[in-house]
Amino acid sequence: MQLETIELTSIVPILAKTHAASAEIRRLSDQQKKDILYRLAEVLIANTQQIITENAKDLFRMDPADPKYDRLMLTEKRIADLAKSMKDVANLNDPTGELLLSKELQNGLKIKKIAVPMGVVGVIFESRPNVTVDVTALCIRSGNAVVLRGGSDAFDTNTYLISLIHEVLREFGVNTDAITLLPTDRAFVKELLTATRFVDLIIPRGSESLIQFVRQNSLVPTIETGAGVCHTYVEKTADLAKATEIVVNAKVSRPSVCNSLDTVLVDEVVAETFLPSLIEGFNKWNVEVFADSIAYKILAEAGFKSLQEATEADFGREFLDYKCSIKVVSGLEEALNHISKHSSRHSEAILSQNTELCQRFVQEVDAAAVYTNASTRFTDGGQFGLGAEIGISTQKLHARGPFALEKLVTEKWIVEGDGQVRW
Repeated sequence: MQLETIELTSIVPILAKTHAASAEIRRLSDQQKKDILYRLAEVLIANTQQIITENAKDLFRMDPADPKYDRLMLTEKRIADLAKSMKDVANLNDPTGELLLSKELQNGLKIKKIAVPMGVVGVIFESRPNVTVDVTALCIRSGNAVVLRGGSDAFDTNTYLISLIHEVLREFGVNTDAITLLPTDRAFVKELLTATRFVDLIIPRGSESLIQFVRQNSLVPTIETGAGVCHTYVEKTADLAKATEIVVNAKVSRPSVCNSLDTVLVDEVVAETFLPSLIEGFNKWNVEVFADSIAYKILAEAGFKSLQEATEADFGREFLDYKCSIKVVSGLEEALNHISKHSSRHSEAILSQNTELCQRFVQEVDAAAVYTNASTRFTDGGQFGLGAEIGISTQKLHARGPFALEKLVTEKWIVEGDGQVRW
């Protein structure tokens, strides 16, 4: 709360303190890091009701119809899941100190390459206070300090969560500057993005506009956790009963997250059979469909009411709501071309019993996660056994897919000599 009430002209002194405190995090032993995360999990559970109370203040300021409302909300179950995630991360192997290479040169120099922490990780995010907990767990476990810049819509929740985290750090004698919540004032974002002396990595997590702003303005190396425009292609040999369940699940289980389904591509051979099978599940959740001309005609004749004719803008659109677009395609080639044109390279799926076509889909689709006969909703660090994630990276350098513990390290060369010189 203090950061919001004190008049700040620069966040550089704050970043400098976090950079200095990063040495303390690096020095923590494997067991100390585990103990801190287990204690944090206990504290989250013990303060569940107060977390919900603080979260309610943020929710009160947001329209419940806003797609971000669900992302902002913390429930008892979600807090319990965050605590479990803390423990899961604690139980993963410490990625730092791993020996990546060892050799001795002819001149007697002994060379080793080891994994070391990044240093200071900066995360800019919107709406989702769970990011505060997940990022803290991942950075402590990997020996990194972190500066968090959450949105104003989650201010009360994030402030309280950070107070709990600081309480535990003090309990273990760790400088609280190692985990820092920055002011929400947008004027300081560019200062964070240009703080190359104090911040080693920037990770934006949020809307496409946020990601593009960071990409265009950051001097600090950036890893994008991109928006999800996710497709599911129902190929003509698909088991249609399973396909119906998968498509409905991918759309309605939690539509506000980036791995939810946005566009259904349906082979023209099975469109008249498959599309009406979606109506019951879509009606139950009040899903609104933006359909191309063929899909529109089939669904209208089957009596589906929440139906609009799709425009070109409805394809390649991340809905983050109980909405999706549907297009009927002539086969795999058209499906691949459509995905290539509109995908955000997050998660894509094919539902088919033709193993040859599935294999071709996997090979040709350029995305961080590609599925055969399963819901895209599984693209998640916890689901993939990574404990937690900072986000889903849709770029190709260093990290792709769930950006988790294993990618929060870099490399260091250690060279041991005995008087060798080079002329």
